[in-house]
Amino acid sequence: MATDLDGTALRGDGSVSPRTVAAFAKVEDSGAVLVFVTGRPPRWMSGVAGTVRHRGLAICANGALVYDLHTEQIVESHLIAVEVLEQVVAQLRANMPGLAFSVEYEGGFAHESDYRLSGWDSRAVGGLRVGTSTLTSRPCAKLLAFHPSMDPDALQTAVCDMVGHLVTPTHSSGKGLIEMSAHGVTKATALTALADELGIDRSQVVAFGDMPNDLPMLSWAGTSYAVANAHPAVLAAVDHVTAANDDDGVALVLEELYR
Repeated sequence: MATDLDGTALRGDGSVSPRTVAAFAKVEDSGAVLVFVTGRPPRWMSGVAGTVRHRGLAICANGALVYDLHTEQIVESHLIAVEVLEQVVAQLRANMPGLAFSVEYEGGFAHESDYRLSGWDSRAVGGLRVGTSTLTSRPCAKLLAFHPSMDPDALQTAVCDMVGHLVTPTHSSGKGLIEMSAHGVTKATALTALADELGIDRSQVVAFGDMPNDLPMLSWAGTSYAVANAHPAVLAAVDHVTAANDDDGVALVLEELYR
């Protein structure tokens, strides 16, 4: 069983409801494999890891990083090379005025001075500002581009047209924030590799999501669910729709599947 976190298994305030915690336990008690497949970096995973007693693996940064929840260590990485990173930033900056950039490294986060921080980052790393040359000076798991006014779907289309041959752009929020992984790296590629390692056929996989960055995973899985609050493109692509994240939609399905 594979599930996205924010907007899907987590409530709007970022918490995991007691009902969802109990549903996750049912999955594990049945002997099935529970995998979190998220856009979050590993540094945002400690609280969620506690809900599964620090067991298993999480696919983080939209497939770029595989994270061991027990040891709290990255065990696999698929990074954007420096030369690609420099080229992507240069092309986007030359063609799309107003963009500001940040990067997720394997072990940290950095951003340009005009990049708008939100959530945990605004509190935790707000002072970690660097210039563009420093930002692109080492390989990263995820390159993020923020535009203060563009619609996220329109922004993703524009970014794909410009640099989709170099990286894999997607988005996972209602803001003009595009997340880019190494070319070809998605939640689905990382989940496929993990399933192959565990001897699990895709037909056995049930996946849950809510945003465009979940689409590759949902298309790959044998059975796909969207929560009711999902992006229209996700609602149109899945096999089933469950209740919204704030109404424990993932837990509702798991309670039926793992009685």
